[in-house]
Amino acid sequence: MGTVLQRLQRLLDRPGPLGDLLGRLEARTGVQRLYLATGSVAFLGLYLVFGYGASLLCNLIGFVYPAYVSIKAIESSSKEDDTTWLTYWVVYGIFSVAEFFSDTFLYWFPFYYAGKCLFLVWCMAPVSWNGSQVLYQNIIRPWFLKHHQTVDNVLGDLSAKALDTASSITREASRAALNLAQEAEKSK
Repeated sequence: MGTVLQRLQRLLDRPGPLGDLLGRLEARTGVQRLYLATGSVAFLGLYLVFGYGASLLCNLIGFVYPAYVSIKAIESSSKEDDTTWLTYWVVYGIFSVAEFFSDTFLYWFPFYYAGKCLFLVWCMAPVSWNGSQVLYQNIIRPWFLKHHQTVDNVLGDLSAKALDTASSITREASRAALNLAQEAEKSK
């Protein structure tokens, strides 16, 4: 257990947004940052189980930090962080679509938002075995490699049909406008 506490303490002491915030709070309150972090996580967990607006809080946790670091990744010269956060957003998007269809049933479970929040934190965790990498490498990528040609063909067909439909609607609208203009001229 000592090694887990030591690793957590090193994480909390590391310079960065979290470490700096905890350092300022520790200086103001006199409470050790380990206790501050543990209390905050416990409060957040209880709020996700019992609090009003747990859905909003959970979605903010899954969106705000990843959006911030995604912007930082875009502005950096490294490609690795771009890939990391693109992978997160692919997993987040697929999860959001799946949740849209199952949310009606899932939100009745008392620990749903706490579980969802844990899932999203796992997906954005700064470790090599985070959820985004695991799900992408083991499920999404194999499915994509197997089916991407079929999806590309369907999208190409839909695109061609949409273009044909838009062209025919534009032609018909032009004819109708021309006919109206000609009838207006005749009635003068």
